[in-house]
Amino acid sequence: MGAQLHADGSAFRVWARDHKTVSVVVKNREYPLHLEDDGYFAGDVKEVRAGDTYRFLLDGEGPFPDPASRYQPEGPHGPSQIIDPSHFTWTDQAWQGIKLAHQVIYELHIGTFTREGTWPSASPQLPVLAELGVSAIEVMPVAEFAGSFGWGYDGVDLFAPTRIYGAPDDFRAFVDAAHRCGIAVLLDVVYNHVGPDGNYLRKFSESYFTADHKTDWGEAINFYGQHSAPVREFYTANAAYWIKEFHLDGFRLDATQNVYDKSKNHILAEINRSARKAAGPRGIIVLAENEPQDTTLIRPEKEGGYGFDGLWNDDFHHSATVALTGSREAYFGDYLGSPQELLSSLKYGFLYQRQWYSWQKQRRGTSTLGSNPAAMVTFLQNHDQIANSGHGWRIHRLCSYGQYKAMTAVCLLGRGTPMLFQGQEFASSSPFVFFADYHGDLAEKVRSGRAEFLRQWRSLATGQLKFDDPCSRERFENCKLDLSEREKHAEIYALHRDLLKLRKSDAVFQLQDRQFDGAILGPEAFVARFFSEGYRDDRLLVVNLGVELHLNPCPEPLLGAPATMEWEVQWSTEDPRYGGTGTAPLDSELNWIIPAHAAVVLKPAKMKEGNHKP
Repeated sequence: MGAQLHADGSAFRVWARDHKTVSVVVKNREYPLHLEDDGYFAGDVKEVRAGDTYRFLLDGEGPFPDPASRYQPEGPHGPSQIIDPSHFTWTDQAWQGIKLAHQVIYELHIGTFTREGTWPSASPQLPVLAELGVSAIEVMPVAEFAGSFGWGYDGVDLFAPTRIYGAPDDFRAFVDAAHRCGIAVLLDVVYNHVGPDGNYLRKFSESYFTADHKTDWGEAINFYGQHSAPVREFYTANAAYWIKEFHLDGFRLDATQNVYDKSKNHILAEINRSARKAAGPRGIIVLAENEPQDTTLIRPEKEGGYGFDGLWNDDFHHSATVALTGSREAYFGDYLGSPQELLSSLKYGFLYQRQWYSWQKQRRGTSTLGSNPAAMVTFLQNHDQIANSGHGWRIHRLCSYGQYKAMTAVCLLGRGTPMLFQGQEFASSSPFVFFADYHGDLAEKVRSGRAEFLRQWRSLATGQLKFDDPCSRERFENCKLDLSEREKHAEIYALHRDLLKLRKSDAVFQLQDRQFDGAILGPEAFVARFFSEGYRDDRLLVVNLGVELHLNPCPEPLLGAPATMEWEVQWSTEDPRYGGTGTAPLDSELNWIIPAHAAVVLKPAKMKEGNHKP
């Protein structure tokens, strides 16, 4: 599909089954295309080259941009541009791709990651992320959308990286630079709907969409109804395109619960296969957001699954948020933030695995038993959850500094695959709110829709908080990171860096499938024990989100050190390097004393002379 350059010019191919005649207009000249099978129109045009622009006429109507355009230099309403994907010189020939194990993901929004908000300005930050311990970047959607700023989930040209962040080769250069730093690049893709402004798909065929299903953001895509085969090809080709032409290392699929397909060969499984085939021997990972927490996505295809690698774990986020803030409004109402919940999430991933979920008035989730612990992508922040706080405040503004450090340790040392949101590592002061550059009636719908969405929180429904206009440029500009805060907030930055180093270098923490158990020690305290082979080199993660806790007596076997050994502090949130005052031994002749608002890692050490007890 789209425009494909060859030695004599370019081949054009487009699906327009609702039309009798289709022409391509290049350099103000019209060239008729011939009808192929199943509503495709195709043809060759000589003496055109990379950089030329074109559009399609449909039964004389138009012209319209190409649904499979590789670039829209003037935005979604302008002409499409012919791109030569072979023009860029790659230097990543030795890059073998990635596997899910041992990854640390960093979600970022190109438009706010740097002040300039472009691929070229983001590339110099890659070595810094690598030094921090990031191994994979998850870029929020970049498909062309209307306006000059936005989150990207309203993309309309799914093959065209938006002009806002730079040219297609700028994106390629970013990926190439990331690979030189040992960092993979994942792309967040939206296959459940198309944006409302600049969407010309219906002009080419009504069959792109179906009225049998609804999404919260637009018309559902027709993946199984009449004339759906070319629609399926459009999306599977899109997945392959990003992998092949941009050397991407995988995807995060947005809101997969709104990808509807009753076919025996589910479109999600087909998209997954298409992406992996395009990668060839290079390893990629495919992640998904799925609100119902359906583990079918991460089951192997031979077991009836779709073959994805991982799922976002909202349950961990929700429980951790309640534990840190105490707020149980809206969808947080089905969580207590208790030590039991946090331990269960560390053990099993999802907390809801077919139990009743009061907020939705239905059962939620499916079993994770037998799945890879790394398949659970765990996080304290992401773009949605920060924006949903009303102010767009980061979680560190909603809890104590000690609690924030302690929960960070739980997330980054747990068995799941941890994910940071841009700026989290240095406790960014920049908010992250919803923003979209819309105007007129569409802007009014966005304003009212966003306000209505936030009313599910009782406090926000009072109307006492006055929200900024989501369509204002100032709101967008305020979300840009101040990267100098890496130095200004050096203590919390060092904590993140050291935790990721510990996760990677420690023989016990680096094994995500290691044996694991835990116990509740108090109303806001727990211990997680990570077992080693032979149980002689175990690690304890002791977490206390409440007041100082004195355990005397202490009848908890997981706190017992191996024979002839005693526990010593390996790492602590209370280290002065992270703004703490130091950590006294937890286990002494006073029995166990666990500091408040802290997380401490303990490892076995040879018992000191005089400490031998019967």
